[in-house]
Amino acid sequence: MSATAAHRIVRPWRTATLVASAVAVVELVVLVVVGGILLAKPISRAVRHHAETTALAPAKKPAPAAAKKAAAAAPAPKLSREQTSVIVLNGNGHSGAAANTAARVHALGYVVAGTGNAKRQDYANTVVMYRPGYRGEGLRLARDLHIPVVGPLDGMKAPALMGGQLALIVGA
Repeated sequence: MSATAAHRIVRPWRTATLVASAVAVVELVVLVVVGGILLAKPISRAVRHHAETTALAPAKKPAPAAAKKAAAAAPAPKLSREQTSVIVLNGNGHSGAAANTAARVHALGYVVAGTGNAKRQDYANTVVMYRPGYRGEGLRLARDLHIPVVGPLDGMKAPALMGGQLALIVGA
């Protein structure tokens, strides 16, 4: 009997261990794949159901007391329309948008400090921005023009307003 044959007879457990380990790894991979497939369907159904119910739910209306409180929290304008100066900037890239909007603003009685182009030309919505202390005037201009987006100066310095209190950036 040769040394290799004797070695195989004496230690057959090594081969059996390697074969059993390989079979166990294959079984584990199969179990993980089957488990993932079985669990994916119910989880995806639950996520889809939650998304649909959230998206299709009716909008919640604010309580009347909350609406009155929000209206009371808005400061009253300190300046009349004739005293309020507005700079109108084109933020949508359409030629003449700032001039057309400035004419509307002037027709409402506001002073138009100037027109020009905004730094960006990709504004999706028209925005009213106000200097500190002129929130009431900004809210009034937004209400007059039916603009829902009002906020403090963002990315603009007060000197860029050419002495005005408000900036109106015309969006798409």
